[in-house]
Amino acid sequence: MKVNKRGIVAAGVIAIVSTLSLAGCSTPSEGGDSSGGEGGSALTVWVDAERVDALQGAADSYEEKTGVKVELVGKSVDDMKDDFIQQVPTGKGPDVVMGAHDWLGELSTNGVVAPLELGDSSADYLPVALQAATYDGTVYMLPYAVENIAVLRNADLVPEAPTGFDDMVSKGAFVVEQGAEGNPYHLYPFQTAFGAPVFGTDASGSYDPADLQLGSEGGFAFADWLAAQGAAGTLNTDIDGEIAKQQFLDGTAAFWLTGPWNVGAAVDAGINVAIDPVPSPTAETASPFAGVKGFFVSSESKNKVAANDFLVNYIGTEEVQLDLFEAGNVLPALTAAADSAASDAIIAGFQAVGADAVPMPAIPAMGSVWEFWGVAEAAIINGSDPASTWQKLVDDVTAATE
Repeated sequence: MKVNKRGIVAAGVIAIVSTLSLAGCSTPSEGGDSSGGEGGSALTVWVDAERVDALQGAADSYEEKTGVKVELVGKSVDDMKDDFIQQVPTGKGPDVVMGAHDWLGELSTNGVVAPLELGDSSADYLPVALQAATYDGTVYMLPYAVENIAVLRNADLVPEAPTGFDDMVSKGAFVVEQGAEGNPYHLYPFQTAFGAPVFGTDASGSYDPADLQLGSEGGFAFADWLAAQGAAGTLNTDIDGEIAKQQFLDGTAAFWLTGPWNVGAAVDAGINVAIDPVPSPTAETASPFAGVKGFFVSSESKNKVAANDFLVNYIGTEEVQLDLFEAGNVLPALTAAADSAASDAIIAGFQAVGADAVPMPAIPAMGSVWEFWGVAEAAIINGSDPASTWQKLVDDVTAATE
């Protein structure tokens, strides 16, 4: 196990850890207890059950170097966030939890996460990963993976990448998941190409809930474009995720806007897959959302120094991030690990598209956007007046976030 040379084994760090009474959390169980107790120094870490094995080497190495035991508790991702929010205020739960960056608004609002000190290592991460790990100007998450959508192209049907959206649809059929209530996540790259992000940002680079950009001139231009694509049949709410997949797998569609989670099915179907940037309908870049995964430290942990140390200097190493990549096949957040993983052409394609991605807003106001956004887009695609429908979306979100 390689370790970060920023001093994980330095005597000073170990001395600090030992003086913080890093008493043991409970044994690995669904609960756990970060309040400490008898039985030796320990950290309890809740992780996705599928990634326990990928982290075991880091846990063993940390205990060997510091004497602090790291107990990995495999949890269902469906329950992890809610269990964490409920247990932390009672002094229960883990010292560290694995999760998604868009949990941050809820975790921060509930006061259950502590700031993380990345130090000089902050420069070692992909910019979008570091941005996603930051909330209100403070870093709260150690990122380990970055995920975004891109265009999967059947290179046997269309050998060359299109130069833009119109060029793409002229070369072959295009599919993207929508459904009766729309799917704004998948359409967001096109919206950004019209200069219409959901929210603006403040001086720290964080999303500003008071700066709703949906109602900008670009937002209404995007709405007009949606209406035109719906009328042309390029966008269709009858196309859900399974239909989009099947049309690409059977060769009906040459282009599929989706994420890395669907690449395996295409490769297994024998398709010669190429990964392309999202083709822009304007002269501007089409920037998809990035979802970033990482680790948070409990605000009630009695072992914060050890937790920070373990995350920054062990999880934040190329070796461990590549182990996590092998477990989930998602681009690592650490730049060196991402570059290593990108020796695979498909991973390299997603990395290139991700360089233009923007973090999905983690602020609580985003919940109100999701409530109305997809329904409005679906209505426009199906023929509703784009100007009035988009204005209603803006009004509904504004009212819900005031």
